[in-house]
Amino acid sequence: MNLTNRYDFVLLFDVKDGNPNGDPDAGNLPRVDAETGHGLMTDVALKRKVRNFVALTQDQTEKAPEAGEKRYEIYVREKAILNLQHQRAYSALKLDAPAEEASESADADDKKTKKGGKEKRKGSASDVDLARKWMCQNFFDVRTFGAVMSTGTNAGQVRGPVQLTFARSIDPIVALEHSITRMAVATEAEAEKQQGDNRTMGRKHTVPYGLYMAHGFVSSFLAKQTGFGTDDLELLWQSLENMFEHDRSAARGEMSTRGLYVFKHDSELGNAHAHKLFDRIKATRNVEVPRNFSDYDVAVDESAMPAGVTLLRKV
Repeated sequence: MNLTNRYDFVLLFDVKDGNPNGDPDAGNLPRVDAETGHGLMTDVALKRKVRNFVALTQDQTEKAPEAGEKRYEIYVREKAILNLQHQRAYSALKLDAPAEEASESADADDKKTKKGGKEKRKGSASDVDLARKWMCQNFFDVRTFGAVMSTGTNAGQVRGPVQLTFARSIDPIVALEHSITRMAVATEAEAEKQQGDNRTMGRKHTVPYGLYMAHGFVSSFLAKQTGFGTDDLELLWQSLENMFEHDRSAARGEMSTRGLYVFKHDSELGNAHAHKLFDRIKATRNVEVPRNFSDYDVAVDESAMPAGVTLLRKV
């Protein structure tokens, strides 16, 4: 069923003795705002956890009637080759796929068409549109978050109806670095160098505690373009509520969703500005050095809600 309402939401989650989102450009230290010291978690990392939850929990035998394929597949997944996913759309629809890009050693004049020094990908507009629709029907993350699928075999571009911001910690975080020891080595050569000690040292980064908040948006106008429906919306809420429960690892410590506050608008255009609704959710620490969720007071202002807006608490 198509969406007929706009939604804005606030996601509140915490981490204890873990690294919610390491920065590869900083030795995998927890991401941090350099000016304020507040912790950050990228929208990409949050979407990854939603994707993982959907892939883990959905019955992939369910079919999409129009496509005859799996409806809850994940497009951006580990070790995926995206151009091969695009090719599947052309094969399923029995369309002639755009010519593959020629190798660097091949004759460019024979195998490529160029405009302004750039490669011009082939494929009729109608075929690309059909392939784009097929990708939306079969891949949950494409019809939810959107995707650029014009690389190689051209399946078009999709602007997703669901968008997330970076998550930011309520207060500045402290990034700790720990030395860890492994009582083993990987090779015999390492063992010989250590004369049988067989000890390996390493480093681990954690945040003692951090409460993070992210904002999200759902557009019914864009949902109609991708086929994102009410069933997909419910799956999104379920994913945000439970995504940390099945993403445990020693590196991430304890991570939990602490609140999911959904503002439902009566209209598609919306009945209030998102930033004014987000300001109604406040988290304030009640101790000097927080180390648990109970060290925060979360206030939800439900008084004088704008006409046409309903607050739904999912967690």
